[in-house]
Parts: sequence; structure tokens; C-alpha cells
Amino acid sequence: MLSGVAVAAAGFAVAAFAQTQPPQTPKNWSYSLDKNGQRVPKSNRVTNPDGSWREEMRQGNCVTVKERSASGEYRETRQCNPQTPG
Repeated sequence: MLSGVAVAAAGFAVAAFAQTQPPQTPKNWSYSLDKNGQRVPKSNRVTNPDGSWREEMRQGNCVTVKERSASGEYRETRQCNPQTPG
């Protein structure tokens, strides 16, 4: 009887641990979750040695490009393409 109780307790411990792990975000979603469960947009950011960077973020048919030059100039552009008919 004690071994059954021990197995049940171990099962509950494993189930409790599994619930504390954040769920994996599917690759096709436009955001990921941080440790607090808040949505953080996914983007592709490239940083250059001079401190400048370029970041692209896709949301549906739209692409937002954020750029910052080494001198500190910031530019953000957004382009949306309509869906192809079909």
C-alpha cells in the first residue's frame, strides 16, 4: 500500500513540474512568450560592429523594418502587400 502512495505522490510532482514550464510557441506565430507569459514580438535583428542595427518584423502581409544608424538616426518603415487573389 505504501508503494502505491509513493507512486501517486511522484506522479503529482511530475505533473506539477510540467505545469510550471511555459508552453512552446508554434514557429508560425508572430510572437513568443517571455518568462512571465507576456507576448514578445519575434523579429530578425542584425547588429553591426559600429553599433548600427536593422530589424525586420512580419505580421501577416505586412513587414515592419526598424533601422538605427551608428550616429543614432532611427527610421521605421512599414509595407503591406495585399493577398494574392486565388
